Amino acid sequence: MAEENRKMGAGKKIVIVLIVILLLCTVGAYAYGVYYFSSHFLPGSTVNGFNCSYMTAGEAESLLGERVHAYALAIGTKNNGQEGITAEDVGLSYQSSGSVQKLIKDQNRYKWFLAFGQDQVYDVAEDISYDEGKMTKAIDGLKCMDPDKVVQPVDAQIRDTGEKFEIVPEVAGNALDPLKVKQVIANAMVTGQNQVNLEDEACYLKPAVYSTDEQLIRNCEQMNQLSDVIITYDFADRTETVDRSVIADWFNIDQNGDVYLDETLVAKYVDALGYKYDTFGKTRTFLTYDNREITIEGGDYGWAIDQQAETKALIAAVESGETQVRQPVYAYSGWSRAANDIGYTYVEIDLTNQRLVFYKDGKPIIDTPVVTGNPNIDGCATPTGCFALANKKSPSVLTGEDYAAEVTYWMPFSGNVGIHDAVWRTEFGGNLYQLEGSHGCVNLPYDQAAALYSNVEIGMPVVVYQ
Repeated sequence: MAEENRKMGAGKKIVIVLIVILLLCTVGAYAYGVYYFSSHFLPGSTVNGFNCSYMTAGEAESLLGERVHAYALAIGTKNNGQEGITAEDVGLSYQSSGSVQKLIKDQNRYKWFLAFGQDQVYDVAEDISYDEGKMTKAIDGLKCMDPDKVVQPVDAQIRDTGEKFEIVPEVAGNALDPLKVKQVIANAMVTGQNQVNLEDEACYLKPAVYSTDEQLIRNCEQMNQLSDVIITYDFADRTETVDRSVIADWFNIDQNGDVYLDETLVAKYVDALGYKYDTFGKTRTFLTYDNREITIEGGDYGWAIDQQAETKALIAAVESGETQVRQPVYAYSGWSRAANDIGYTYVEIDLTNQRLVFYKDGKPIIDTPVVTGNPNIDGCATPTGCFALANKKSPSVLTGEDYAAEVTYWMPFSGNVGIHDAVWRTEFGGNLYQLEGSHGCVNLPYDQAAALYSNVEIGMPVVVYQ
């Protein structure tokens, strides 16, 4: 038994010795690893794309220097194109700044035994430099940068075919952003990348608007809807048509990118409409009772479109989508809307021959001598022009600075100047107006004034001429 115990004790001693030896070896190996990797890169270390595992700073820098001189970058372009730039092309060089040594110093050498099977990627771009001029020249020399082969991107847009609006698809193009290209290539070269793809790096310029853009589609639909209307302006013997050929020029885009009818553009159309059809205060050609063609200037008769009101009304009409016949909103209205806006029912006063003729539907039903204003007294001459009959009143009292006269029939057409009966006169016509003329009014015999009063209406044209 004693012998057996002795043998067991000896075995335990051997095991202990072996464990101690193993521990000493392990501690020694660990300590050596810490010491070794204080001056060498850990396993799996890559610097600027080159495997520098177990290398010292000097060895790694030597490798980097050699590799830099032999470096070439493969550049992928659109449609699987391939180009390249070499270190020589850009004057690429390596100049140690101590950054590699710092990488070794900063690595966790105390955990060196955990580095096996792991990768640590480092970049020391600050140690790599290039010639700015050569870099620019090399990039500009790439085929993908050739201006003769570059197609700029074009946004999808709405086009008027003449029959409808349609979306023209975008053009992707192949134009590059020069600044972005330089940044990508320069970064790849100083960090040792072997290849770079300009399309993957988003270096290509892109259209801002595509044909699938919801707002673009919505705008196109709205333009087709708004222009699918016909509005006809009725000017009696003439018409003006507002259809898609006209409306197509009125669209604009607001700050939110939505299409709308531009009030300023519509107003220009309404202004042109007024220029063409307004007659208020304009010069007219007039055929007298004795078939003389004369020119009439002045007066307040005629038509004038209310520009602001009609602009808003026209926009509302287009937006309603209803095909319609309409008349403009007028600020001033005449008796006839035809090209001959005086029409065939009017009062004609010939100052030279002291004669008044009233036409009704083209037939003279009143023809009488008159006495008009005295042209030899300042402010008493009867005004000439084409006027709208302003009012009719029976009876009335006419007053002035030095007179008050009762009349039965009063028909003013220019301020306080009008047509009326004059029972105080026994004679009319001739040259009486030169000596016994009125203060500007047109005096008629009582019966003729009565006949005229019963036929005229407010707004009828009164044509007065010499």
